[in-house]
Amino acid sequence: MKAAFSAIISGRVQMVLFRDFTIRHAQALGIVGEVENMSDGTVRVHAEGEKKQLEELLALLRKGPLLARVSGVQVSWLPRTGAHATFSIVY
Repeated sequence: MKAAFSAIISGRVQMVLFRDFTIRHAQALGIVGEVENMSDGTVRVHAEGEKKQLEELLALLRKGPLLARVSGVQVSWLPRTGAHATFSIVY
């Protein structure tokens, strides 16, 4: 079943390759969307794909890359928009 989510990841999640970690795993799972560093120090992820793969990505985001320290993940499940053809980093 296709689904989508938006997540805000907080903690030590910038300057630790979190966006690269996210895009690598999203692409491997066949997920489309985007990841972006926010001005408040969090990372925002919008992802669309099969629900099972999205849940796998969420589990990975809760852990983060080796240098990250994830303190929280706020997830909102949303209707798919179909606006993304790939997974990308927003700069």
